[in-house]
Parts: sequence; structure tokens; C-alpha cells
Amino acid sequence: MNRLSKYSFLLLSIILVMALLVACGGDTATPEPEAPAEEAAPVEEAPAEEAPAEEASADEIVIQHWYHQYGEEGTYDAVLRYAEEYSEMTPGVTVEVNWVPGDYNGALNAALLTDEGPDVFEVQSADLARIGAGQLAPLNDLFSDEVLADFSETAMQRVTVDDTIYSIPMIIDPQLFYYRKSALEEAGLPVPTTMDELIAAAAALDTGRVKGLYLGNDQIGPPWTTYASTYAAGADLVDGGSPAFNTPDNVTMLEKRTELAQSGNLLVGAPTDWWDPTALNDGLASMQWIGLWAAPAIIDAHGDDIGVFPWPALDADGTPAIWVGSWNQSVNGNSAHLDEAKAYASWLWIENTEIQQDWALSYGFHIPPRASAAASAEQLQEGVPLEIVELTNEYGRSFTPMWTGAMQSALRDAQAEVIINGADSVEQMNSAEETVQSELDSLN
Repeated sequence: MNRLSKYSFLLLSIILVMALLVACGGDTATPEPEAPAEEAAPVEEAPAEEAPAEEASADEIVIQHWYHQYGEEGTYDAVLRYAEEYSEMTPGVTVEVNWVPGDYNGALNAALLTDEGPDVFEVQSADLARIGAGQLAPLNDLFSDEVLADFSETAMQRVTVDDTIYSIPMIIDPQLFYYRKSALEEAGLPVPTTMDELIAAAAALDTGRVKGLYLGNDQIGPPWTTYASTYAAGADLVDGGSPAFNTPDNVTMLEKRTELAQSGNLLVGAPTDWWDPTALNDGLASMQWIGLWAAPAIIDAHGDDIGVFPWPALDADGTPAIWVGSWNQSVNGNSAHLDEAKAYASWLWIENTEIQQDWALSYGFHIPPRASAAASAEQLQEGVPLEIVELTNEYGRSFTPMWTGAMQSALRDAQAEVIINGADSVEQMNSAEETVQSELDSLN
């Protein structure tokens, strides 16, 4: 009996608790969204559910496909177009789209406990509880060796457990620093490659009217800065069944982050938070942490005066890091139309390079997870976008499904106590390690 089967009862219990939390308006264990296009652009209004123009006949198979509500203009029309194209080319199968506003994860968790759950749906990473409940179908048979080698290894890490693939990456969203080249040149400073250089650059670029760096209005930035800085300290989040982030170097990294936050050189009180490029574009700061999705707006504002760099290494002996977020497509393992749902997901996100490029680059700005699709995408062939792709290929990192929302909260809260409130870094990291170990024990 394999590990997942052995603990299916425990994991099913977790699912039931998640459902009760959803019913009570509580939070789930899913990490917060990391590619916040729904915040960075006006939300495209759409009905919660949309059927194809022609009703399916009684003997026709209907595939229910769920998406969270993207904010990028054109996305809703695009997914309807994809569904219609597949329905027209596949006799006996109709795809219906459900565009879910608001608490997508809560709605999904509840629906997957019923016979009316979606056949195909989005996730940010594979989830052990959903796997244990049979809600994520294994998809290894959709990936030949050649196809698997063409997908981003970092993106696949988020959707693979014990060599079993449970989701297909749709888009990947790297996050890193953008900076004004002219500002660094005038200050006579190199592009930061270590934390000390980043701290020095933030101080030198702070003119009072223009602050040196913007991480977010809380001076910490999103959880993804926690992950990037952990990797740049030479640590990891988990290693097998144990926490791996509480190392001396990562404690030092946390202390460097605290020094940066308390320097007075960070922008606070910006009109929009970290995910929007307004702070950099309007000259409120000379450097900003943000995702690839902001590249077109930043380039429009500053042209060739924009450069990018990863989260700097702790010191000259370390390796920098770029956080890589993603959205992925899963197939409901309990679907009454499992084979048809898998065939549709494969057509949409594995076989159809044109759709991958359209979805990633026609409405927002993301990287297609297949290397061949990214390499042939015209928008990624030069300048800052090409540089981001190359840096992501070299320094991109992400987490595994073993890392949960509860673990994220434990580490994030501990670091916030140090950075914002001046708590002892060793004590807080030890506390976070204990909480994460407890969570891992419950999963393993």
C-alpha cells in the first residue's frame, strides 16, 4: 500500500474540515494567489457560469471547466473560445465554462465534495489532501518523455508528488526586481548581487522624494519574497519530512532584511501595493519587486532605462533566486467523464502551442510553461522580457506540494515579527520550524 493510500483516511478528514471552514466563511490551507492579475487590472465582469451557445443533447458528454476570475481583459472571451473550438472538433463532447468570482478555492473545495464538481479546474499547486481524496487524477500518461522535458522543471515541481503528475502548468509568473538603470549609473553602483549591495543601493538611491526600493506597503513584500530570500540564503523550505529553512545563513538573511526594512530607505504609503508598477512608473521609487506581468507597463513608462535582477544572494559565495509562481490545470479523479476530461486538458494545455502562447501573452504577460512555446513567442525574444526568461531558467525556484498554507503563515508571521516588530530572529525561526514540523508530521 503506497503512502497516499495509507493515509487517505486522514487526508479525507482534512478535506471535510476544509469544507466546513468554507461553509463558515473561514480560510482554507491554500496559499494566497501569487499572480494577482485580478488585482493588477480591472476585473472583467462575467456571469458565474456560461454555457455554450447551443445546448448539449441528452446523450452528449458535458465537461465542466472551472477557472478563477482573471482580471485581464479578454481572458473570459478567450476561455469560451477555447471551449467552443474543442466542442466543435470533438463529436459527442461539449465543454462548459464556469468563471468563478470571489473565493475560488472555497467554492472549488466545496464542489469537489459533491457529484456536481468540475471535471477540469485550476489549482496553484497539487494538494496532498485533494490527492488523497482522489480529486486530482494522475496525468503521467499525458506526458511523453519528450513532452515532459519541454516543460519548465520548476513549474512541474509544484504539481508532482512521488513522481506522479497531478496538474498541467498553464502559465508561469516569475517575480524579481526591476530598477532604473540611470539611477544606479548616476550613483556609481553595480546591479546588486548580494544583500549588502542591495542595502547600499536602496540607501544611495533614496533622495527623499524618490525612495530607494519598494517591496510593498508593509515593508516586507508578499510571501514570495520570503521564499526567494530563503533560496538566496542557500536554504530550502522543506527536505523530505523536515523543515529546511532554519539555517544560520537564512537567519542572517532575515537579519539583513530587517536592516533593509529599518533603514528608512523603503517606500511606504504607495497608492497601490507591490503587484502594481505605479510606484516605479511614477518615480516614487527607483527599484521595485514585482512580477513579469508588469513588464509591458514598466517598459512603456521607462523604455531602455529598465533593468532586472533576482533576489540577491546572501554573500558573494551564494546564488540569487527568482520566485516562480504558476497556475495549473487538474482533472477531477472522481469525474464521470475522466477519459474525456483528460483528453480535453491534454489538447488545451499540452498539445496546443498556439493556445498556450495566446493565453500567456495576448491578455496579460506571462511565460508559457513549455520551453518550445516560450522560445517561439515573439513577445519574449528581446530586451527585458528575454532577460527575465533567461534569468528564470537559471535562477527560478518554487515549492513542492509538501508546503502548505499553514506552513506559509507560520514562516511569514515569524519573519514579520522580526522585520516589523524587532523580535529575536533565532527565536522566531525556531518557533516557525516547530509549527512546520508539526504540519509535516500530520501529512506524513
